Amino acid sequence: MTLLTDRQRERMLANGCAREADLLTGDETTDFVPVVKLFCPWGAATWLLSELDPENPDIAFGLCDLGVGCPELGNVSLSELESIRSPGGLGVERDLHFYADKTLFAYADEAKRLGHINVRGR
Repeated sequence: MTLLTDRQRERMLANGCAREADLLTGDETTDFVPVVKLFCPWGAATWLLSELDPENPDIAFGLCDLGVGCPELGNVSLSELESIRSPGGLGVERDLHFYADKTLFAYADEAKRLGHINVRGR
């Protein structure tokens, strides 16, 4: 499965461009809604991603939770996520039913309190 659809990639690149413009003006308050949720079907790792780096679109920004109790905001390589395989050969998947109901920083605040990302279905 492709981790990002064309539409998600376009939206995340637009968010990345907007973030760069904000940083140039000193405005670091923009808080995007996550565009995609990725997860490991064999474990607890989850990524809520909102932006792609316009200069290196392999690098995504979002909330990363490896399932060990300390989710954090940061960057992740999409090609590295695509290369991950379970012992049975499963790969990282995109949650086809994900719907963001709050901003990335709101998810991050909640995840820090809970020790994991909490995402409800539609």
